[in-house]
Amino acid sequence: MRFMNKIVPAILEKNFSEIKNKLSALRGLAKCAHIDICDGVAVPSQSWPFGSGHLGGFDDFDFQKIMNEQEGMPFWEEFDFEFDLMVADAVENFDLYMKLGPKRLIFHPEIKVDIEEFKNFLEGLDMYIRDVMEIGIAFKPSDDMSIVSQFSHKVDFLHCMGSDRIGFQGENFSEKALENIKFLKKNLPGVIVSVDIGINLENAQSILEAGADRLIIGSGIWKSSDPIGALKSFQNLV
Repeated sequence: MRFMNKIVPAILEKNFSEIKNKLSALRGLAKCAHIDICDGVAVPSQSWPFGSGHLGGFDDFDFQKIMNEQEGMPFWEEFDFEFDLMVADAVENFDLYMKLGPKRLIFHPEIKVDIEEFKNFLEGLDMYIRDVMEIGIAFKPSDDMSIVSQFSHKVDFLHCMGSDRIGFQGENFSEKALENIKFLKKNLPGVIVSVDIGINLENAQSILEAGADRLIIGSGIWKSSDPIGALKSFQNLV
């Protein structure tokens, strides 16, 4: 892994200005920011650039400015951005999402449905892209770990969702997810596992002890009465 940051704040917002506000609050405190993109199709929820209610999504004004290279993501020189693509068109519109300037992209192929299609997509990527950007595959607690394990040498990291209900912040962390982390770390030496959903100050240490390399934290930070204090408390755990 070229860049490791154990605590990564997650941002899930419908409004681009709110993304900018949260990034502004994180300046100087976090090097990496995780942006959740939900299209209302792959998951029930919508977030920027789909948050306007248009399922097409790409008519969002700020998104179009980035696509047209008129501007970049807010504070792009200060953050490594990772985008969690909870969208139905992640492979088809890969080139568009690349224009957001990601350090990492996280994909959510249906493990039982289009996994072969995703393997073909990975194999067809230009080597330059794989050199400059990291790719992760997300999986839910209920997914088949034998299939997930097949990707350990095809992607840069495995992204463990803490709940089967994705696209929302504030979900409870599943004990099955903890078992999955332990399974992967035991059976796939050297695999990088990031963990997302349901992480709080009460369970973060046990998730790290299970073998998690990176914690992606949304509501544990932003729903706190003191978000910056909460972020620092998480950072003090590692």
